[in-house]
Amino acid sequence: MSKLTNEELLALIQKAVAGDKESLETVLSSVQDLVFNLSLRMLGTFPDAEDASQDILLKVMTHLSSYKGDSSFSTWVFSIASNHLKDYKKHMFAKFPLSFEYYGNDIKTADIHHVPDLTQDVEKSILAEELKLSCTNVMLQCLDAESRCIFILGTMFKIDSRIAGDILGITPEAYRQRLVRVRRKVADFLSEYCGEYGKGKCKCADRVNYAIQNHRIVPENLFFTSASAAGQTTLEVKEAMEEIDDLSQTFSFCKAYQPPESLKKFIEDFLNGASYSVVANAEVAR
Repeated sequence: MSKLTNEELLALIQKAVAGDKESLETVLSSVQDLVFNLSLRMLGTFPDAEDASQDILLKVMTHLSSYKGDSSFSTWVFSIASNHLKDYKKHMFAKFPLSFEYYGNDIKTADIHHVPDLTQDVEKSILAEELKLSCTNVMLQCLDAESRCIFILGTMFKIDSRIAGDILGITPEAYRQRLVRVRRKVADFLSEYCGEYGKGKCKCADRVNYAIQNHRIVPENLFFTSASAAGQTTLEVKEAMEEIDDLSQTFSFCKAYQPPESLKKFIEDFLNGASYSVVANAEVAR
């Protein structure tokens, strides 16, 4: 779908609020990439990101009449999504929290050389790439939810500090300061331990079987390497984040993915199901 102008989007939102189902589907589709990729980085896994994205898109739909155009629509959606994800407790890492200390210790002490071949005839280079992408995503779970959100907004989406501050309810100066600190924390960890993005000794190819044994990757279900990359235009925001350091190359793993087809189907099925009428009537009654 081509990028909508602000005027086109506002017109569609007005039609959607008035009950036009096709306009609502277009509006939700215009932000599903944003919602899914924020969810994926905040929660760590594709299944959890998809579940949370469904919740967020429903929340966007049921609050659409409150959007008045004072900010860009993407900023408004970021606010809803960020607040939802910071308090989200249904994902795997809410039950099994991580820390940089734990992650680093596992890299240093894990016995990776006495694990049988578990690759199930999947090419090892593909599994190593899956592990690299998964590991860097899961690494973000070592940050607290607020710091993780700051890192993602500034590093992946490159949102201007004034907008990011509004989204998170802090001043632009506080946002920039915290972003610098959290980016340095992640960069220092990668530099010490990671052989792919830093100077560490950890190599994904050496840890493939260990990762499979510990259910960190599953050969028959490779989420990252089977997902399609999203074009940068699908994640454009109105103003780019000002440059604050020279770490961009260090964080090259922060690329975007197309949402799974099942998320698109969820939107279609919901809008064509009985639940939509209940929600739509409740919205009209506001």
